[in-house]
Amino acid sequence: MKITFLGTGTSQGIPIIGSSHPVCLSTNPKDKRLRVSVLVAWDTYKYVIDCGPDFRYQMLRAGCETIDGIVFTHEHSDHVLGLDDIRPFYFRQGDIPIYAHKRVLKSLHKRFDYIFATKNKYPGAPTVITNRIKNKPFKLKNLEVVPVNGLHDTLQVFGFRFNDFAYLTDMKTVTNKEIKKIKGVKVLVVNALRIDSHRSHFNLEEALQFIDKVKPETAYLTHISHLLGFHEEIEKILPKHVFLAYDGLEITI
Repeated sequence: MKITFLGTGTSQGIPIIGSSHPVCLSTNPKDKRLRVSVLVAWDTYKYVIDCGPDFRYQMLRAGCETIDGIVFTHEHSDHVLGLDDIRPFYFRQGDIPIYAHKRVLKSLHKRFDYIFATKNKYPGAPTVITNRIKNKPFKLKNLEVVPVNGLHDTLQVFGFRFNDFAYLTDMKTVTNKEIKKIKGVKVLVVNALRIDSHRSHFNLEEALQFIDKVKPETAYLTHISHLLGFHEEIEKILPKHVFLAYDGLEITI
């Protein structure tokens, strides 16, 4: 299984428009972060987790010419606004499967009504195949995926386990029952927004505590804001098995 980090930034990305914060002014490519998303590939299959407003560029940058579907964690704009940019895939492949909680599907229907239209549909609009997911395992081709339920402030969000890989973003609260689903994975990806506490995201301390509970072989931090600090400086203070993810990073499990 190959994981490509398409984006590792928070909702505004890094650099933030108009910001003079030192991290936003950094010339290190690892400090430049698009909105958070990953590409998960195995055998001949490719699935994207979330498609935010940077989705088009992320697909071009990754050289991704086909996808088998999109899996959504939740409905916030930085995770869904790229849905219209599935059009080239649709024109080439046909209808694109999407997988999401029923609440997320309802939000997508409202925000992208022209995609879901059943009458007088605009000919240039893509078509999707909707798959409602609950908090129980589901299949993506030949692979069983296990949802991991959590809270983003008070909003329900899903993380996902793909065999020995688990991906959780925008998490603030995860129960012990849900943590058991991912205990001992080889690779864990989890959000770490900044140093200071935040009402809807793990900060760095909370992310490291969460990693200690899961006990993966290796962990990567994502959904990072400029307030976490410079990539190179934060990497120096992390445990030996924990790393900051960065845009374009590829790992094989």
